[in-house]
Amino acid sequence: MAELITIDDPGDPRLHDYTGLTDVELRRRREPAEGLFIAEGEKVIRRAHQAGYAMRSMLLTAKWVEVMRDVIDDADAPVYTVTPELAEQVTGYHVHRGALASMQRTPLPDAGELLRDARRVAVLESLVDHTNIGAIFRSAAALGMDAVLLSPDCADPLYRRSVKVSMGAVFSVPYARLESWPRDLETVREAGFRLLALTPDEKATSMDEAAPHRLERAALMLGAEGDGLSARALRAADDWVRIPMAHGVDSLNVGAAAAVAFYAVTTGRPES
Repeated sequence: MAELITIDDPGDPRLHDYTGLTDVELRRRREPAEGLFIAEGEKVIRRAHQAGYAMRSMLLTAKWVEVMRDVIDDADAPVYTVTPELAEQVTGYHVHRGALASMQRTPLPDAGELLRDARRVAVLESLVDHTNIGAIFRSAAALGMDAVLLSPDCADPLYRRSVKVSMGAVFSVPYARLESWPRDLETVREAGFRLLALTPDEKATSMDEAAPHRLERAALMLGAEGDGLSARALRAADDWVRIPMAHGVDSLNVGAAAAVAFYAVTTGRPES
């Protein structure tokens, strides 16, 4: 059974995992280096725990202790109980959900390993916005994508904001990083995938005409907000596809575009 420890000093070294959560650059460096990520809120903590991530500790305000009792008893990790004011001092923001957990990262799988049993994958290039990463993972989980591949410079899916926006979906969709971009796209092609670059370019084939759901294996490539896929990525693709637009709108937010495209790629997919 986990030990409940009341802490009243914001400088207590046991709270190290939770310090400065609003300092994005600091957390980007610290969390992967120290092998941890932060889960925020009851649902997200539960999903991380159920997904098999080991818990390092929990930081709870008093009213959340009983709510999280089953997780506390099952996790066998220290639980630090604090006042809302002290939680804010430590983290740098008002923790209105009152529940945080520090979880242990696991090694990422090899991209080739993920592709072996996948049929529908998303390939993300240079997405550095954590909100967009979280939204894309949530859509990927909801719409049946099998895996997500990230270019080396993509944001961390386990960063607190990404996890929160995805509502824990980052724990249910396997992902890997491609080490060499765009060279490693050849690994995807060699695994039997057709590389489909999503772009508003008028030279692209309409998603309806392309009918990607009929493909045996499809890899949908998505670029960063604003710039879209790089010229290098577009050259590496097998086909360019676009979502038809109306009323003079030229494109969608990348999170919205991903959801539409995932539906088009997965609906009526070939039977396994």
